[in-house]
Amino acid sequence: MEGMGNDFVVTEGLTPDPDQVRAWCDRRLGIGADGVLVISEPDHSGAAARMSLWNSDGSVAESCGNGLRCVARYVFDRGWVDGRRFIVDTPTGPCEVEVMADGSVRAELGAYRIGGSVTGSGYEFVSVSVGNPHAVTFMEEPGEVDGLNLGEIGSRMQDHPTFPGGVNVEFAAPVGPGAFRVRVWERGAGETRACGTGAAAVAAVAHAQGRAGPAVEIRYPGGSLGVELAGEAAWIRGPAVSVFAGTIPA
Repeated sequence: MEGMGNDFVVTEGLTPDPDQVRAWCDRRLGIGADGVLVISEPDHSGAAARMSLWNSDGSVAESCGNGLRCVARYVFDRGWVDGRRFIVDTPTGPCEVEVMADGSVRAELGAYRIGGSVTGSGYEFVSVSVGNPHAVTFMEEPGEVDGLNLGEIGSRMQDHPTFPGGVNVEFAAPVGPGAFRVRVWERGAGETRACGTGAAAVAAVAHAQGRAGPAVEIRYPGGSLGVELAGEAAWIRGPAVSVFAGTIPA
């Protein structure tokens, strides 16, 4: 499945080891993906399913907005729920999701927290938590974002002392009222075509700095994602698409 080009191997009811995750996500020797999503029985009776997730390098991930939308579509498309709104248990807690009439998914990412200023790789970032850590910075022009050597910058930021467990890195530039061009480097996966929690992090900082209101459009290489900031919670809305189904040897 994929959400704006952020793609996942999705399976049910197992716990893959890191070697399996790396093999499945290999784009030449395996299926090819940014990560693995496993759907299993929920933690409590109020939820429809539980989502667990791994990055393509085999590491466990705490949160994934695009992955959450894919899980919501998987559950809805198989008739596991009676309505379009339901709860998915995630590593950061229960999250509400809604499958819209056009097939897109609106998903709650929970509370976000804006931290302090962080200097790294020659840039000034703002640290943000959306269940996982982010470092966000803004540039004046979209061309500046496009011209970055993001792979080098993102790799160097993984050793920053402020983020002992690594960090997702976002560069953003305005492209219109309440809209930003964004590129993201995800820890454990490298540069991806989109990142749901990264979109929420960029929107939170943009709103806090007076660059945008509570409704923000994030334009990734993979497409546009809508973000709504409601109090201390962030919601995202965007596509979630099944690409193909099959089997792979254990």
